[in-house]
Amino acid sequence: MTHNRSQTGHPRPAELPTCQTLLENTDWASLATACGTGESLPAALTRLTDPDPAARQSALRDVLGAVTHQNSIYEATVPVALYVAAILDHPVLVAGCSSPDAGTTHNGPTLVPLLGWLGDTARDADDECVALGRHHCGEDFLDEYEEMRAFRDARPAIFSAVRTFLGHGNAHIRHAALVAAIPLVEHPLLTEHRADLARHARRLLALSTDRHQRDRVLEAMKAWGHDTSSMENASDTAAREHYARLRAARAAADGNWSGGSYSDEPPF
Repeated sequence: MTHNRSQTGHPRPAELPTCQTLLENTDWASLATACGTGESLPAALTRLTDPDPAARQSALRDVLGAVTHQNSIYEATVPVALYVAAILDHPVLVAGCSSPDAGTTHNGPTLVPLLGWLGDTARDADDECVALGRHHCGEDFLDEYEEMRAFRDARPAIFSAVRTFLGHGNAHIRHAALVAAIPLVEHPLLTEHRADLARHARRLLALSTDRHQRDRVLEAMKAWGHDTSSMENASDTAAREHYARLRAARAAADGNWSGGSYSDEPPF
């Protein structure tokens, strides 16, 4: 986790800048990443829309790997996230998206992994993370963690790009967009979109068997006050019971910690 002041060359936006604006107006070399500075990020970011799938695959690793480590938000995370959001509708990325298998190919980055990263990063800066940070670090946690605060401020801009794909004809893409949108709409300016997301969530639950997606959507629906009992299947029930057992085991392990010694048979 870093706590330095953001040094991007643009204001924290209410609207999504163009990818070219982000490339040209951001002092990338001054921004901290997981393994140094963002000096090499502009070249890698431009390769995300390279016509060559191999170049895009390499760029995906280089870009997201630089700002993805241990659930932390870095100085370079916000401009990278804004850039990713700005290119979601790029012709290279949307080409072939009408295919049923779009987003599942292994030959390069597509909308699905990019949307997935935006959603995962939004979860790393969600209200639960802020509450946990304040519990451990004090009420000034978010004031001191400027990178997280900057990402939270950027959520409306990112959502403006993600929401475009909520009704996409390809299920892989629209489901990834929904899962990405859920943590974004915690922003006070976006809560009005929850009703629309709930409609998309019901559609996902009727079609998707993906455990990660179903967990995220059911969690959100319950948090928004919806009764999900009629939407859950046997797999959801089994997963909920499994998670409950894991929580109980972890609580038992924590309870067996005394004076520096673990219980004889820790569950993890």
